[in-house]
Amino acid sequence: MVSCRSCRSELKLTLIDLGSSPIANNLIPSTQSMEEMSCFPLCAKTCENCSLVQLSEELPRETLFRSDYVYHSSYSSSWLEHSRSYVTKMVKFLNLSENDLVVEVASNDGYLLQFFADSKVQVLGIEPAAGVANLAIAKNIPTMIEFFGVTTAKKLTKNPKPKLIIGNNVLAHVPDLHDFIEGFSILVADEGIITFEFPHLLNLLKNNQFDTIYHEHYSYLSVTALLPLMARYKLKIINVEKLPTHGGSLRVFIAKNESNWATDRSVQIMLKEEAQYDPRNKKIYESFQKNILNLKSNLVNELLRGKESKKRIAAYGAAAKGVTLLNYCGIKSDLIDYVVDLNPNKQGNFLPGCQIPIVGSDTLVTNPPDILLILAWNLSNEIKSQLLNQLNGGMKMLRAIPNVEYF
Repeated sequence: MVSCRSCRSELKLTLIDLGSSPIANNLIPSTQSMEEMSCFPLCAKTCENCSLVQLSEELPRETLFRSDYVYHSSYSSSWLEHSRSYVTKMVKFLNLSENDLVVEVASNDGYLLQFFADSKVQVLGIEPAAGVANLAIAKNIPTMIEFFGVTTAKKLTKNPKPKLIIGNNVLAHVPDLHDFIEGFSILVADEGIITFEFPHLLNLLKNNQFDTIYHEHYSYLSVTALLPLMARYKLKIINVEKLPTHGGSLRVFIAKNESNWATDRSVQIMLKEEAQYDPRNKKIYESFQKNILNLKSNLVNELLRGKESKKRIAAYGAAAKGVTLLNYCGIKSDLIDYVVDLNPNKQGNFLPGCQIPIVGSDTLVTNPPDILLILAWNLSNEIKSQLLNQLNGGMKMLRAIPNVEYF
């Protein structure tokens, strides 16, 4: 990318360069397949005009979101509870009934729409990865298997327009932001609401969350960067909520400019907060770069000390963020014996690049580690509650974000 995917300005400013890394969710099925694995530059640039942070290389979305895409939202109990709570809130907020339609873009395995369906609200999912989409269909969640944009939106305008359109953790995954946002503006009802949830760029910078940078995340988002993009398609951000998910996310509420929805003061409050961590500020991005180098050194040294002391080391959570962390730090199977993940679709494979085998949770019993590095740090509390027996047996839990520490 030589120009900003939002305002088209030339990209010159580098926020962080993480070298080359494999596609995080393209797990490796065997040791023989590792030689065929490709790596691509992983460098985040900042637009000096609109402040959008984005990758310098754009891989085709079909390469990233294949039919065998391995991320399943339903495997996290805390994420399901987060979704259930959102549905309860929105049903009440918009007074949704069986006469209303809710559409979710990037609906995955139906993890969220199932709760709207339980409330007797009409639902439609739009999901490009056939594997997870078919799981939703099996739950009786109507799902279109395709990428969303203007073309899809125009197909659906023949039907009653949705009162609510949802895009949870998808906006960062979109290479063509203009086609995507215009599609929402076409599809949403005149007095309808759009909600997006996304990891907040402010937290990435503030809490050293560099591991959330990977090829599937084309963009790293803030209200500051989104306002001019929404305005282009006659949309306005009317409210902003802070969420604890994914290490600190935002939920933004969006409506049409000509609608009766008023803009809440939370928008201006957020703009002021973001100004303190503006990625265009030299002090901010230089401090971020320095912190990441220190974190890399501290993590590698801690794992080496463990190995020298004959400690058995494993990891937990074969998440995309873990692939970024391990590959950037050069950590492989000589330091970490295995990584545990509850998703059976991941088990039996290897993490790309670092070549660490993915196993089920039973391995924590049959081959218990002394140190467990939590890669899915955003689920630290959930994981800790699941592993009380191992912790009582002497196992220590280590995380690298925001700093290298035992907890």
